[in-house]
Amino acid sequence: MSEQALRTYERRWWTLAVLSLALIVISLDNTILNVALPTLVRDLHATSSQLQWIVDSYVLVFAGLLLTAGALGDRFGRKLALMAGLGILGVGSALAAMSGSAEHLIATRALMGVGGALVMPSTLSILTNVFPPAERPKAIGIWAAVNGLSIPMGPVLGGWLLEHYWWGSVFLINIPVVVIAVIAAAILVPESRDAKALPLDPVGAVLSIAGLAALLYAIIEAPAAGWTSGRTIAWFAGAAVSLGAFVLWERRVPYPMFDTALFKNRRFSAASLSVTMVFFGLFGSTFFLTQHMQFVLGYDTLQTGVRMIPVALGIAVAAPLSARLTARFGAKVMVTSGLTIVALGLGLMSTATVTSGYGLVATFMIVAGAGMGLAMTPATDAVMGAVPKDNAGVGSAVNDTTRQVGGALGVAVLGSLLATNYRDGMRAPASALPPEVAKVARDSVGAALEITARLGDAAAAQALANAAKLAFVDAMDTTLLVGMAVTLLGAAIALLFLPARADDDGRAPEPRADEAAVLEEEPALV
Repeated sequence: MSEQALRTYERRWWTLAVLSLALIVISLDNTILNVALPTLVRDLHATSSQLQWIVDSYVLVFAGLLLTAGALGDRFGRKLALMAGLGILGVGSALAAMSGSAEHLIATRALMGVGGALVMPSTLSILTNVFPPAERPKAIGIWAAVNGLSIPMGPVLGGWLLEHYWWGSVFLINIPVVVIAVIAAAILVPESRDAKALPLDPVGAVLSIAGLAALLYAIIEAPAAGWTSGRTIAWFAGAAVSLGAFVLWERRVPYPMFDTALFKNRRFSAASLSVTMVFFGLFGSTFFLTQHMQFVLGYDTLQTGVRMIPVALGIAVAAPLSARLTARFGAKVMVTSGLTIVALGLGLMSTATVTSGYGLVATFMIVAGAGMGLAMTPATDAVMGAVPKDNAGVGSAVNDTTRQVGGALGVAVLGSLLATNYRDGMRAPASALPPEVAKVARDSVGAALEITARLGDAAAAQALANAAKLAFVDAMDTTLLVGMAVTLLGAAIALLFLPARADDDGRAPEPRADEAAVLEEEPALV
């Protein structure tokens, strides 16, 4: 073993700590924002559509650039991509904090998405290259646990900041974390890249960006434009054409950005589909869970953030444990079991009523978090284990893209269903209001409660508030059942198609975790 490879191996856990810090920045960008959404309604006068775009502009750019960013990291250096992405995130965060309008905030969130697209695949691809196969599931379990801990960290930190400072502080908090992560990465993270240094694939990059961006845009806009409208169908058609052309191009070009033959590998494709399904259910439910706790249960932003902790506890306990259970029972059993547990949690939450209280919410979060933790470690390891180490950046990007597409679909589809059912439930209660006011009351539960504060008749205000809360909870329950069904579909895919172990798919068994075997495999370093 070379001196450089030995030094990399000895520092691998420090490297994981730096990657985890970078991952926290990415996770905070979404979770810390969710708790601030009601504040943005008041301070920036953001509409329901603008709120969705404040969240989704980041997702659109992030997911659209993932494959290209992963390929650039493989070609020019994953450490370089990591540090550049962190720098862009820091600049974007500063600009977001100074936003004076919802439109400005949407634009700066898109810039942050560029940084996120460089950072996210770099963390997992560096991890895959630094850790030998025998230790990789354990490292991925820790990586997943950190990701899980970030879920309540954002709302708690965001809630505290919103209690004491203005809403822009939820973005400024990223800057010191970014600075620390960049300095630590420069010192502790080894550089790695594709040893073959193949030529770039600019045509493939353009097609993948166009296809993924069109797909995400169609998904995001469909609730407002209508799923069967001409505009929505045109965007979906454009995405299909672009992604189809991408696949055809990648199969013909001598040096493809992404080897599409990977999808013939059942381990890779089944794990990717399962991840997409579970993120559909969880992202969709999380989008309105904070609204439920603030508008229906009456918690302020900090109280809401603290009450998000149970989901992280479930993930933090289950994710590291999953590696040991997978070694005993196999990936098929663990991914199927984890997704089934998530589905049961969604079904449990669908029994909520206006008076059911926080106990049901906490139970749902613990159950769903545990299921997520059990499923994501073996699913992520299955995806990364099927990809050659030289292409780890692209493999990580595919893993991240499935999450983002599934999450965006969840927010769009479940959010659209929730909004439709809420409007239907509010049709009769809002009929006595002036037409302009009634339209606002039917837009969202937050808007309806804002109206009640301005009504002079206390009895009428209370009746409208009760009706809005009831309509929201009824709509949420129906939406959660749809999320449950989709998550169960993901479990079925894992059960039917995911191989129990890596060597069931024609791959050589991974080495055992003894020190000698670990030291024999050198990371793919510069």
